[in-house]
Amino acid sequence: MNSGDSSHRARSLARRLALQALYQIQINPLPWQDVQLQFAADPEAERVDRDYFRRLIEGVAPQREALDSRLTGLCEIPPQELDPIEHAVLWLGLHELQSCPELPYRVALAEAVQLAKQFGATDGHKFVNAVLDRAAQETRPHEYGRAPG
Repeated sequence: MNSGDSSHRARSLARRLALQALYQIQINPLPWQDVQLQFAADPEAERVDRDYFRRLIEGVAPQREALDSRLTGLCEIPPQELDPIEHAVLWLGLHELQSCPELPYRVALAEAVQLAKQFGATDGHKFVNAVLDRAAQETRPHEYGRAPG
């Protein structure tokens, strides 16, 4: 495996760990900083890109209300009624689309769909894909080959 593959894998694992942390924040509302430290200290986190994990949590956890208000305009289900796994996946995907311009939108969508397939409800990945595809069209029209607006 070359270093590109291993860094991609480490980032995928960081997303997975961030998903678990964001899920826990919804189920057991502790301060997100405590949850971040707890997950970062987990021995399973050794192969994770810890810096990317920290950036994801710090980018998503304090911004959940803003992300939810964006989700309200993107999907027919109110954010508070979403399955907690899909909710966390959507937060991560939206954050990456909005705040990680170096990451191609297709990668952000593929990673989110993969997480939803692994951890979400049976067809949850289709919902996640549809919502994040809408978000990507609005957030990154240049990557779709369309002019903004």
